[in-house]
Amino acid sequence: MAAPMTPAKQTALDWIAQSAPGLSADHMELWHFHEPPWREYRSAAWYVDRLRAEGFTVEPGSAGMPTAFCAQWSNGDGPTIGAYAEYDAVPGCSQEAVPYRKPRAGLHPSAAGHTDPHSALGMGGLTGALALKHAMQTHGIPGRIKFFGEPAEKMCGSKPVHAAHGYYDDLDAAISFHPTSLPALSNTVLWDTHCGCFWSKIYTFTCTEPHEWGGAGDRKGVQNYHAVARAPAAMDAIMQMYAITQASKENMLAHSGSWSVNEAILNSGFATSDNLPPRFAQLQYGWRCPSIEMAEAVLRVLDHNADHVAALTHCKVSSGWVTRTRPGLANHALAATTYANFELVGPPTFPEEAKAFGREIQKTLGIDPDPEPFPANLEELVDPEEGERMIRSILPPWQTNYTSDDYTDYTWHTPTVRLYVGRPVIKPLSDGKVTPHWCRWALGGVSAAMDPMFLTAGRVIATTALDLLTDGVSLDAARAEFESRTGGGIGGSDWIAPLLGPNPTAPVEYPWPEYVETTRGPDWVVPARPDD
Repeated sequence: MAAPMTPAKQTALDWIAQSAPGLSADHMELWHFHEPPWREYRSAAWYVDRLRAEGFTVEPGSAGMPTAFCAQWSNGDGPTIGAYAEYDAVPGCSQEAVPYRKPRAGLHPSAAGHTDPHSALGMGGLTGALALKHAMQTHGIPGRIKFFGEPAEKMCGSKPVHAAHGYYDDLDAAISFHPTSLPALSNTVLWDTHCGCFWSKIYTFTCTEPHEWGGAGDRKGVQNYHAVARAPAAMDAIMQMYAITQASKENMLAHSGSWSVNEAILNSGFATSDNLPPRFAQLQYGWRCPSIEMAEAVLRVLDHNADHVAALTHCKVSSGWVTRTRPGLANHALAATTYANFELVGPPTFPEEAKAFGREIQKTLGIDPDPEPFPANLEELVDPEEGERMIRSILPPWQTNYTSDDYTDYTWHTPTVRLYVGRPVIKPLSDGKVTPHWCRWALGGVSAAMDPMFLTAGRVIATTALDLLTDGVSLDAARAEFESRTGGGIGGSDWIAPLLGPNPTAPVEYPWPEYVETTRGPDWVVPARPDD
């Protein structure tokens, strides 16, 4: 049953309707930044400036993360409601907002682009927070809004760090919004099966003493340095680590449930085509697992492989964490409150301008344009318990969590809901063909396609938060369930502490891809910083 309309909710909805053109322009500005993880300098600065202009007190660089922030606004003593923005883009996904494949002009084709898109995700959170603030001011509702800037979500990077530094401990509830990533669950909230673990670690191989390898340092008579045996060193270490881990993946975990291991080379070699041994190389692994126990099993294999590879290649190996997330914790009470407000405001509807763009994409793909190029369920609500049944139908009974996202670290510090809102995608192609990814990326830069989604998210966030602040029931129920599931709240008998340990340092020093300004103009680079 839909939540009741109240004067405060109507005020929030009216504010969103009146502010929609400006919010749409804001989204496009963020979409055009398209900055990659840990390097979202312009995006974070934009939010800091905007929130300060709206009367928030803002801490830039929260928890030591240069592109994070923590913003707060208070209307007197009352509950604290949390929400957040994400704004990182994905390397290798550059795309203009055109109905054909076209990377961003003037940049390398492998530059970053928004995929989910986090530009609209962030605007959904901001829309909800600003509408809530306006309603609280207008109706004299006491309470506090705590709004976070969460960088590097594609690496599940910032939220475990914020959590470990205590930033979520004073929240009474939090609302996590994401453009739907589960096609059949376009407009709903998660019920029981929340996201699982994502862990990521970087292994650094350095060859510090190459002369100690065999006869590499012995030169006698007319023997040339380049004729002696060279230490295998860092390049071989990367090759061996990649190969042995690929070969051992089937031995990491049982052949059941959904899990994955992926890798990325951050640095390799730092030597030209010579007989000098490459001194330095870095390889990043990321793995998704339903449980901490499964994630630990993968870690043991990776660490074991790295130690043996280092010995084989005459290297030393060190490692550092990018992230370690906890599996998500459900809260039915908050999910029910949020979905009731979703029923109140209704799902998004997409205008003809967005559909016309979708039909142009279909023409590019060589298929007949459809009057309705998007799946119908993008404009339909899905009951959370029905959504849960659909998720469970593809999972083994023992698997309690599915996919990954770092919002899960919120769930161990405060009652948290996971809100999905439909985003336009092209209908599945016939004959088993897969729709190219650029189609989604291009739609992310079309205001008519993104505005209905993030404005709907803002409506749901604002109206849900107002119930939590005013109805005297919803927040108490959510808090009681949180206490029960954790065995007493933060530090309780069933509570899982942050997996990165107390006060961790974010991995901002690694050579992540980024945009730079040079005498040639803007450029896209992968900087090199050997960690000798």
